[in-house]
Amino acid sequence: AHQTSLKLKDHPRMKPVTPQISRRAFLPGIALPFVAMAANPLLAQSATEEALVYEEMALGAEDAPITIVEYLSFTCPHCATFHNGVFKQLKSDYVDTGKVRFVFREVYFDPYGLWAAILARCGGGQKYFGLMDMLFQRQASWSRQPDGPSVAARLFEIGRAAGLDDGTIQACFQDGPNAEFLVEKFKEFTEEDGISSTPSFVINGTNYSNMGLDEFVDVLESKL
Repeated sequence: AHQTSLKLKDHPRMKPVTPQISRRAFLPGIALPFVAMAANPLLAQSATEEALVYEEMALGAEDAPITIVEYLSFTCPHCATFHNGVFKQLKSDYVDTGKVRFVFREVYFDPYGLWAAILARCGGGQKYFGLMDMLFQRQASWSRQPDGPSVAARLFEIGRAAGLDDGTIQACFQDGPNAEFLVEKFKEFTEEDGISSTPSFVINGTNYSNMGLDEFVDVLESKL
């Protein structure tokens, strides 16, 4: 499993495109795709200086008896395995039947994971879950590219496939204040819940590490 001790700036494959994307200590030198190519690298900054609101991404009934909060990284292979397998069955049996509300919170171990989360959130809640599926299904094809521009190009392809236009995607990637805000929320949430690896789950307030389907079912049935 991934470990949260790996900071964004320490990612071995990532070389910054621009040192100006962030003003805060946690993001020095972190490059967002195509920022260096834009005439105005912080084009969206002035438009987003007002208070930002975190959009909680969740599926299922708000009054479900069980709430699962998953901490995931889009670059985590174990997360991809979970979403491409176990999650589909849990969604069918528990989320769609009103028994579970499933909340998704991203963990940013590296720049590429942050970029993918920015893309997933680019179209809001209506696009998020489809983009999440595509990012996990195609994880090997975009996350293992040799450099930042190549990763960015693959993420643009995924965004287009989800119905986002290039202007919208680029604006999302250029929004430095939003990137900082997402990282702040990631730090806040993981510290509150004591998260150290992905995927991790908080089920009705109790922490669980990654589980297979049978283990998950046993836990959920014991809480119903």
